[in-house]
Amino acid sequence: MPVTELSLRALAGIPAVKPGDNLALIIMRGLEQSQIALQAGDVLIVSSKIVSKANNRFVDLEKIQPSERATTLAQTTHKDPRFVELVLRESVRVSRAAPNALIVQHRLGFTSANAGIDQSNTGYTSGNMVLLLPEDPDASAAALASTLEAELGIRPAIVISDTHGRPFRIGNINVAIGIDGLPPLYDQRGQSDLYGRTLQATVTAFCDQIASAAGLLMGEADEGQPVVLMRGLRWPADQVGRAHELVRPSDQDLYR
Repeated sequence: MPVTELSLRALAGIPAVKPGDNLALIIMRGLEQSQIALQAGDVLIVSSKIVSKANNRFVDLEKIQPSERATTLAQTTHKDPRFVELVLRESVRVSRAAPNALIVQHRLGFTSANAGIDQSNTGYTSGNMVLLLPEDPDASAAALASTLEAELGIRPAIVISDTHGRPFRIGNINVAIGIDGLPPLYDQRGQSDLYGRTLQATVTAFCDQIASAAGLLMGEADEGQPVVLMRGLRWPADQVGRAHELVRPSDQDLYR
C-alpha cells in the first residue's frame, strides 16, 4: 500500500455552521466553490466542531446544576463547577484531576481533557455557552458519506477529527473520533521490513495520521477551514472499521 504523493486542500467558503444546518449541502457548496469534483478514493476530514454545531450540541452553563462531586472536583481543578458537571456527564471515569487539568475517559472510549467540551470558536460571545462532542461521531460520518453519495454519485471516505493532547508529549494534535469507509488501523505485522525482517508489532493509527495531516490546514485559532479534502491515499478496502477500534483496551492501557 505504498503512497508516493498526497494532496490536501481546505475547502473554500465554509460558513459559520449553525444548529440545524445541512453539513452535506455546505460541503457540496465548498467543493463547488473550490472547483473540486469528488473522485473515488477521496477522503474528507471534517472538524467535530461543525458536526456538533449542526447537531446543536450546545449547552448553556446557566442551566447546569453542579453535583457535590463536581463542586469538589472544581475546587481541585480550579474550574467552573458547572463545566465540571458537564464533563462528568460526558465521561465514564476520571483519570486525573489537578489544578487546571481534568483528564477523563469519555463515554465514547477515548481519554481526553475535559471530555472534549469546547468553549472556543462556538460562535457565542457569552462564556456560558459550551459545545459537546457529537453524540455518535461514527454514525455522523456514515450519514454524511451516504448523503454525499446520494447527491454526487461518489461516496467519499470520512474522518471526523478532534484535537487531543497526548501522554508524555507537549501540544495538541488532531485525531479521528469518527470514521466511515477507512481502516482505523493499518496492521503490518507479518510483513517484511527493508531488510527482510518480519514485523512483529507495527500497527499504525491510520485514521489518526489522516486527521493530524488535515490539522495542519484546519488550525486551532481563526483559520476557519473545518473541512479538508485528501486525495491520493490508498488503503485495503476489506479492512474498513470504526473509530472505537483506535481506543486501547483497558487491559493493555498502562497510562490511564
